[in-house]
Amino acid sequence: MLKHMKAISAILLVVAMAIGMAACSTGGTNVDANAATTLESMNAQITTTTSAEQNNPTTEATTAEATTTEATTTTTEATTTTETTTTTAAPNTSPITVVWYPNESSNTHTEIRAEVNRLIEQATGRKAEERLTTDYTIAIEAIASGQANIAISMGAVGYIEARNRNPAVDVLFVNSDADWSLDGAKYFAWLCVDVANAENYKNGDAFSIDNIKGKTMSFVSNSSTSGFRVPTTSIISHFEDDNLTEDDLIEGGNNMFFREVYFGGSHQGSAVNLLTGNAEVAAFCDIELQAYVELVSGVENEVGAVYAVKAGADAPFDQYEGREFTVIASTPVFNGPNAVNRDTLSEAEIEAIAELFTSEEVASNEILFYDADVEGAMGLFRKSSSYGYVRTTDSWYDPYR
Repeated sequence: MLKHMKAISAILLVVAMAIGMAACSTGGTNVDANAATTLESMNAQITTTTSAEQNNPTTEATTAEATTTEATTTTTEATTTTETTTTTAAPNTSPITVVWYPNESSNTHTEIRAEVNRLIEQATGRKAEERLTTDYTIAIEAIASGQANIAISMGAVGYIEARNRNPAVDVLFVNSDADWSLDGAKYFAWLCVDVANAENYKNGDAFSIDNIKGKTMSFVSNSSTSGFRVPTTSIISHFEDDNLTEDDLIEGGNNMFFREVYFGGSHQGSAVNLLTGNAEVAAFCDIELQAYVELVSGVENEVGAVYAVKAGADAPFDQYEGREFTVIASTPVFNGPNAVNRDTLSEAEIEAIAELFTSEEVASNEILFYDADVEGAMGLFRKSSSYGYVRTTDSWYDPYR
């Protein structure tokens, strides 16, 4: 402190000398007064500063330390904030969209669709919403484009079309056989006629498709596996000498294989074409008709089996209660895939959905897998033919490529 005071005194002396010299050069009395006032002021400042330093000798150090600490704290907080922002991502809460073919877009399947949505929400924590369709191509485009995340109960051909458009479309799971395996995971593509005309489709004592040429025909959709691809393949093979192609079977006419061709848009629609008499022969499958018809005679899914529309069947079948038809051709088909667009869901979500749907919990779900022996029981699949869902791979459907 003494050193500081000596240094300040030296500075004052220099200033005083400078003022004195200035006063001599100007010769003014006012300058001397100003100089005196200046010296008094500087002495007062020195006294005040000295007193403050004596009374609080650590002020400068404390202030500096506080500033440093504040800067350090601010830096630490900034670092923490940056790390939190980098490592924490907001969860995806948007709904998962499930698209359905026309076959399952009817009111008959309302409870089934709601149950599928509930299970998806259970697996992922995200709401699921349904997208209903009136045409196969709409459902195929929805899953291929990513407008839908999941497609339930597709056919093999529709799935392959979607995957050809976008390789991100993949099999999620498929309904099993009665033993919860893939070995017998099949349903049946039928060609059917009105029971009253069934005798016209026999070759000797056995039913045959020999006489379908020249008739009016109903298919489901040209994207349907069991409602178009399988029956047309059978027809082309059976009438080998006609050198037919699928294109020859899509349209009717005088010089065509069929006199007239209809597309029902769904398996139910194709069956209605038969029941109304619009078509003499119709293609549809057993699974999609099981909610509306019951076996009257013969063996289930075998040629010659006769089915009738159930009492109390939902619209539009309620108009045709008791009407019967005969199966003249029955071909096994691999069960249709439930597909996912892998670009639209995380791998963790996809795995969670597959894990739940292939569990015993879902296999025991009577809305999806019902016991046909229970009076009035309804659902998506009969337990006697499909125990539950199992995983499979894209290559399982190679026979349909």
